[in-house]
Parts: sequence; structure tokens; C-alpha cells
Amino acid sequence: MVKSAYQTVQAARSQDKITTEDLIGGLVTDFFECHGDRVDGDDPTIIGGIGRLNGQPITVIGTRKGRNLTENVARHFGSPMPQGYRKVQRLLQQAEKFGRPVLTLINTPGAYPDVASEFHGQGEAIAQCLYQGMQLKVPYISLIFGEGGSGGALALACGDRVYMTVDSIYSVLSPEGYASIMWKDASRVQEAAAALALTPQDLKREKVIDDILPEVHTAAELSQLADFLHQQFKILGKLPITTLIDQRQTRFDQY
Repeated sequence: MVKSAYQTVQAARSQDKITTEDLIGGLVTDFFECHGDRVDGDDPTIIGGIGRLNGQPITVIGTRKGRNLTENVARHFGSPMPQGYRKVQRLLQQAEKFGRPVLTLINTPGAYPDVASEFHGQGEAIAQCLYQGMQLKVPYISLIFGEGGSGGALALACGDRVYMTVDSIYSVLSPEGYASIMWKDASRVQEAAAALALTPQDLKREKVIDDILPEVHTAAELSQLADFLHQQFKILGKLPITTLIDQRQTRFDQY
């Protein structure tokens, strides 16, 4: 059965989604997590570090929600703060310095919108992630496997290849926000979801993403995804860096 846009939204937000930690654990070996932004602190909403994808050293960066209420509160339900985006910047710079490809894993409703985040430069931190991502001199793959909300998701979605899983969404704002702004009526959320064209099928048709990947839960499915990503990194690694950057920037110019 084909899902409606709002059913896809609900599936993207499901508690049954694989966690970022389990996704990293199933894709890479020898994962070493890096902490802190070297400026202000360490945002637990962003997890990132170094690991091996089928033996190839890569940098992995992901947004993560909590597995229980306590973790969700600590991680702002998957919404990064400026310290998190500056951690992303630090890891991108490190990856480029040592020639490691970058994999980003995205499941976030958006950047955390509180006053403290704005005071500490939320907009600037996201902008720097976009700037560094566009200029990154290593292969870069982004995978949206849950919610892909607004600039908070785009900051990690500047890849040479951008993929979404079947039950995921990618949008400038939430359906609830769209309905409230456009119609002053949050009850029209299902209509808003359809209007936003936020499903993987919509976004592939508009060439915002490259392809739609299956959901992953089992070890066998994670192994298949790892093989696929490793193959894509091999393909990207054969291209000149100038070509990667030009193609990456052309993609986003078309937005």
C-alpha cells in the first residue's frame, strides 16, 4: 500500500526507527567518538568520530534522538545546538586534513530554536557547516533516515550523494508549522504534508536526492547498506576533487 505524505511523516518520526548509535555500530568498525567543539562545549545531539567502513577509514557524523525521555530531553529531541554544529565543522576540517571521506546520518526535526542557541550563534554555526560542506575536499555522502527538518538537517546534507530511506522526510519546515503559518490552522497537517512535497518520492522526482534506500533493522540489512555506501565512496574517490566540488555546488544551486 502506498503511504500518504502524512503517513510517511508519522513513519519518519516513529520510535521504531533505528537509532543513530545502532546505525553507526552496524556500518562501521573501530568507531572512536570525538567530543566537543573546542569553543564552548559538547552537544550530545551530535555524535561524530572515526571508524572503518568495510576497512576504509571514514569520518561519521550524525544527529541523534534519545532512546528514552531522559536522553530525549538532554538531546533536545534530536535538535542540535550551536555547539553541535561547531563539532560538525571541527570533524569536517579533520576529515579533510587526513583525507577521510565523510558520511553524515540525519534524523532531526531541525536546529534547537531556544534563545540561548540564538545567543550563541545558531545561524552562523549552520551557515559555516554549509560553507565547509560545499568546499569539502573529500568525498561526502549524506543519508536522511528519519526526519530531515529545515536548515538543521541541510547543515549535514551537503553530500556529493544524498540518499533517503523509504520512511523519511526532508522539508523546509514541519507540516504543523506550515499549516499554522499558511492557514492559521494546525489541524490541516495532513494537507500541509502533501503540499510540502517532503516524501522521498517527491524529492527524487525533483532531483533533490539521488535515490531512495530500504529501511534497515537487521545485521544483514546493515551489511548491505555498508557495502552500498562503500561502493559509492569508491566511485566518488575516483573523481577529481574539483569535479566533486563543482557537482556538489551545482546541485545546491538548483535548489
